[in-house]
Amino acid sequence: MTAPVLRICHLYPELMNIYGDRGNVIALTMRCRWRGWEVQVTGLSLGDPLDPSRYDLYFMGGGQDREQMMVCEDLAGEKGEALRAAVEDGAALLSICGGYQLLGKRFLTCTGEDLPGISLFDAETVGGDTRFIGNVAVRCRLEGMEGTLVGFENHSGRTRLGPAGKPLGEVIKGYGNNGEDGSEGCVYRHAIGTYLHGSLLPKNPSLADWLILRALRRRYDLEQLPPLDDALEEEAHRAALYMVLRKGPRLRLPRWGGWRASGRFG
Repeated sequence: MTAPVLRICHLYPELMNIYGDRGNVIALTMRCRWRGWEVQVTGLSLGDPLDPSRYDLYFMGGGQDREQMMVCEDLAGEKGEALRAAVEDGAALLSICGGYQLLGKRFLTCTGEDLPGISLFDAETVGGDTRFIGNVAVRCRLEGMEGTLVGFENHSGRTRLGPAGKPLGEVIKGYGNNGEDGSEGCVYRHAIGTYLHGSLLPKNPSLADWLILRALRRRYDLEQLPPLDDALEEEAHRAALYMVLRKGPRLRLPRWGGWRASGRFG
């Protein structure tokens, strides 16, 4: 088999990039290069057309309300339709915070602006008066990957999933989508929306590989990825998980099979 080439589309890199979100693209790139594979990263911004057949993994980070309004207008019409078409055709996608909100059905900001989303996710967001800030631990239940995710959230939006909305996971510590129902993020096909900044992927290498594998399967016959020595990444994950769980009142943790507070996947 020809060596895979991962084609990444980084959406709005200069507008949607807070709390280290760009590090997710770096993590995806390095995990491919360590395997000896080529990575092509293309940034698309306001006014740039999107060819749904060209890229296999899309990333969009978080931004402030002003930037979200600009991106909302740009995603309206053909560009948003092309992004939905890419996901329907098997492309992988990761969207963080503001990017996640704009890929849902709508985002009503705390100042009253009603921003229509592209309806990739069955989710709606309403801005709140207070912010959800802090480190987060989530029990992830993606098909083919179960375990903990760790990250950092800072958002005032309250996101609620509709009947077709499947959460990325269940909150162990933190607020997640809305601070009430225990859900975090949303998944549709190979697309993920989440509030976890951090950057997310360097501390959660299994999630990075989940995205890479599904993106590459769009063009290549891959059953699994060659393993990497993730000792440093696993140590970073354990340290972040410990920092989340040691603060605040002692928690009664869910007892899912194979999972322990070490943060390892089982």
